[in-house]
Amino acid sequence: MGKYVLMRRLEKGDKMFRLLWTPFAFVRLLLQSMRLALGQIWANKARATLTTIGIVIGVASVTAVIAAVTGLKTRVLDQFESFGTNKIYINPRRPETGPLRNASWRIIRFRPELFDGLLEHCPSVECFTRLCNYRDPVRRGEKGIEEVRILGIDPDWHKIESRHVIMGRPFSVIDERHSRQVCLVTSTIRDKLHLDRDCVGQSIVIGDRSFRIVGMVEERVESSMFGGGGAREEIFIPFATCWKLDGDWMWVIANSRSPELSEDAQAELRFFLRKKRHLKPAEPDTFLMEAIEQFVQKFRQTSMIMTAVAGGIVGISLLVGGVGIMNIMLVSVSERTREIGLRKAVGARPSAILLQFLVEAIMLCLFGGLIGVVIGQLLTLGIANIPHAEFLNKAHIPLWAVGLGFGFSALVGICFGFFPALKAAQLNPIEALRHE
Repeated sequence: MGKYVLMRRLEKGDKMFRLLWTPFAFVRLLLQSMRLALGQIWANKARATLTTIGIVIGVASVTAVIAAVTGLKTRVLDQFESFGTNKIYINPRRPETGPLRNASWRIIRFRPELFDGLLEHCPSVECFTRLCNYRDPVRRGEKGIEEVRILGIDPDWHKIESRHVIMGRPFSVIDERHSRQVCLVTSTIRDKLHLDRDCVGQSIVIGDRSFRIVGMVEERVESSMFGGGGAREEIFIPFATCWKLDGDWMWVIANSRSPELSEDAQAELRFFLRKKRHLKPAEPDTFLMEAIEQFVQKFRQTSMIMTAVAGGIVGISLLVGGVGIMNIMLVSVSERTREIGLRKAVGARPSAILLQFLVEAIMLCLFGGLIGVVIGQLLTLGIANIPHAEFLNKAHIPLWAVGLGFGFSALVGICFGFFPALKAAQLNPIEALRHE
């Protein structure tokens, strides 16, 4: 009885040992397969190089395309962020349906008093500015500029646009309340009118009215991506003054407290304006709200689709490279039939043969992927340095694209290397030894 129990315990111990040893045995077999695969690749360098050309071209193309799209995305998002992602633009709009669809613009347009009490009723809105504008010639003595944009603003405009007064002072409550003829200029206007470097206190003529300069606003250079490429010629006056001089059309820019609260702010603004404009529940809005955050989200989705489509199209070359890998591996199996038969004759299992040829196919693809990533990086550097291509100067290969390139290469090696490896594993050892 004791002898039987001892034998059972030894048997269980042997099973446990084999269970623990299996992972180590697999790793050892994998390392041996990798060593043999490297030997075969090195022994047939020219053939291996030609075989991996399809993989190299595919990976290089995919990474370069992804880098270009990523650079474009980064550039555009940077421009949106410079505008402010929590901005909400509000403009009057005649509805397409409802009783006001044929209403006069005099009825549809905004009035300054429409926005009284906005901040008290819209807690998700941090600040807002009313705006109106017109164009007039500006002169100082004998120097003049034709068609300058005159923009009427509220004090919170500086915070919303992140353009601060760098000399002098911003508009005061008194300026607004009494519609004073004071203005803020930019360095572009100062230089073109040949004003003093410190031009605060000097006067200029806008149209046929004299305005006193109380401060200078920092420039905003518009990106060439959005049709700019230079500093605008613009002068700022109090909103009340602008409305008094040319009060025909106005719009509003509001800032939500954060980009995440943009939708809440829009809902509060819509409720507030509908109530102020006495719109019934069934009537459409007589205004249009557009948030920068909405454009950002739409562009992100579009760029993802562009990346997927472009990557998929150029990724077809990876499949072509995979066919080349399968072809050369079938040739390799045919050439090494006697070697396979000899290994099986001395005890090699079919799984070991399968793993050896599968690892060789994967390593061929990974080497091609590595060379493809290097060439893709060189292409990316070339793309980023194309003259006058501002939207591509931030092109770069993200880490996930490198991982995607190697991962897809390995997948191609597995898919297209499995059939030749399976064919090698299923060879009859006797027939293989007879092969000439």
